[in-house]
Amino acid sequence: MKPTLFILAAGMGSRYGGLKQLDGVGPSGETIMDYSVYDAIKAGFGKIVFVIRHDFEAEFKEKVVSKYEGILPVEIVFQDINNIPEGFKINPERTKPWGTNHAVIMGKDVIKEPFAVINADDYYGRESFQLMGDFLRSVEGKKDCYCMIGFMVENTLSENGGVSRGLCEVDDNGYMTGVVECHGIQMKDGKLIRIEDDKEIEFQKGTPVSMNMWGFTPDYFDYSIESFVKFLQKNHDELKAEFYIPTVVNELIKDNKIKMKVLPTSAKWFGVTYAADRAATVAQFKKLVDDGVYPEKLF
Repeated sequence: MKPTLFILAAGMGSRYGGLKQLDGVGPSGETIMDYSVYDAIKAGFGKIVFVIRHDFEAEFKEKVVSKYEGILPVEIVFQDINNIPEGFKINPERTKPWGTNHAVIMGKDVIKEPFAVINADDYYGRESFQLMGDFLRSVEGKKDCYCMIGFMVENTLSENGGVSRGLCEVDDNGYMTGVVECHGIQMKDGKLIRIEDDKEIEFQKGTPVSMNMWGFTPDYFDYSIESFVKFLQKNHDELKAEFYIPTVVNELIKDNKIKMKVLPTSAKWFGVTYAADRAATVAQFKKLVDDGVYPEKLF
């Protein structure tokens, strides 16, 4: 069975000011997500699942899903803040979604095979998808065997400001022992720094960081639901608390329930963290096309 690519796209409408502005950064108007789908197909993935919001379903199907019809199976699931376990009531004033790991739970009824989770608006590179596809095929039929693509921190920066990244703590065998969110990461005076308690702390080049590219076996859904119940017991009345993938992963590692292999990649991430990043991203895709890495028109 081929692995599935699960794309977190529920934040799209709000982040981009509506799908009409879903940005065409490739030479033929491709989105960053199109490149991820293309790379996943080349790496042997067999199905795409998108998690979106109900309010842009029709437009999403027309502008995004229609491109892939006839190429591979596509499913859509929906993230809704009211989709929570029975017995909980949420604060009626809450409008904020419950976060990335709540979005992941939405895939539980349509994903029965090993799967990768990615953000819709990050470019991960072909090498990353190949590493992920190979790993997921190797854990078919197994449980508790997960992975994360570890990008070198210096390959994930923006020239237009500091970025937040999950710093991975890794043991001698390449397994994660924890992931810590770090902020304000940037190059300054030739040094890599992060901001902590208003102080600049130097970062070691080559440090692996998370770009939210995870590989899971389907048992992760059960762990996630269990963890979400605990989260809601504490946070059901909160307006802004979010349930993130690293929160669940850290908990499972600490309790010795899973092994999370960190697969290092030298791939260079890029995306549109800041509006000013767009021009550089367009130029990078043009260069990849000019160099023959991608065809001029993907689909």
